[in-house]
Amino acid sequence: MALRTVCTTVLRTGTDLGVSKTRSFVTTALLCRRVPPPNPIPNEDIDTTNLESLEKYRSYTSYFKEAEKAKNRAVWWKTYRKHVEGADPEHGADRVDIGLPYCRPSRIKEVKERRQVMKDNKRNVELERASRLRTLKIPLDRVQETWEKSSGPFHIMRLADHYGVFKDLFPKAYFLPQVTLRISYGQENSGQVFYGNQLTPAEPPPPQISFEAEQDSLWTVLLTSPDEHLQHNEAEYIHWLVGNIPGSAVQKGEELCHYLPPVPARGTGFHRYIYILFKQEGAINFQEDVWPSPCRSLVDRTFKTVEFYRRHQDHMTPAGLAFFQCQWDESVTKTFHDTLNMREPVFEFIRPPVYHPPQVKYPHRQPLRYLDRYRDGKEHTYGIY
Repeated sequence: MALRTVCTTVLRTGTDLGVSKTRSFVTTALLCRRVPPPNPIPNEDIDTTNLESLEKYRSYTSYFKEAEKAKNRAVWWKTYRKHVEGADPEHGADRVDIGLPYCRPSRIKEVKERRQVMKDNKRNVELERASRLRTLKIPLDRVQETWEKSSGPFHIMRLADHYGVFKDLFPKAYFLPQVTLRISYGQENSGQVFYGNQLTPAEPPPPQISFEAEQDSLWTVLLTSPDEHLQHNEAEYIHWLVGNIPGSAVQKGEELCHYLPPVPARGTGFHRYIYILFKQEGAINFQEDVWPSPCRSLVDRTFKTVEFYRRHQDHMTPAGLAFFQCQWDESVTKTFHDTLNMREPVFEFIRPPVYHPPQVKYPHRQPLRYLDRYRDGKEHTYGIY
């Protein structure tokens, strides 16, 4: 969640900047002989050269009984699973669905519609001729629309799981993003937010957001980053929050926290920026969630999505999701200096000095330029060896 580095050098003033709970990673490779398993491995006693001699089950019932006995039998290769479950009690635990209820369409109806479409396409002479001459053009807009209404939400949910969105924002919970969020920075397609694509922090704010909604419905849009916080591992920085949005008119909503461009610190790689769309059951009083305008302090922007949702979980439900990634560029320095009025934190890797073994008076089987690595000079020659 927070910035994790191997070795960091931070330029800071005051207590607002800094990285706590930094972690060091050390890997050690050990070369050893292969250790034999403590007991025979599964099916090792079976003679693969004479499979006809094996006992036949004759029926599924007998096979099922033998399978249940083998499943409940204590064997040594099941100890790793017990070790993982003991070290992490939440390993494999079921998560709670906090999203909108999903109504799966009738499979019979889908098959009938698909067969009818195939019949109509076979009867269409112009379509058959274009397909035969390889001049058939597929409307990508219709393909995109069909994907969004069928398997799109499930694919987005899998991507969110892959990028750790639910794990970091909603621990032990998830939701199916049934409402498609269309977010774009500028007029070009290069600035459009999808599901993990890379953008630059220099994109002009604020973004243009659109989604399908009824006129009398109310919504909330949240933009947060779980990777930016400089002090706490489990905290986030809120970048934008708009509540009580009538329909899809985001500009008419109640801006609780004004927009802050992405500020990924230099030397920390890519950061995730996540948009979440909540559907409200009615108007909500957001007096506890109003930030000062303008909010120019990162400390005041400390935020936790799960706590915000717990306060209003009886009146709102997550319905849409979109996120992108970006890393440091020169615009981030300007945002730190002009908008946040603070010095920019810089994280750099401190390379350790090159190790040379003690010099030997009579080097054996060494290159002719052996002594060059021990001479003082501006040009390093250790890379030659």
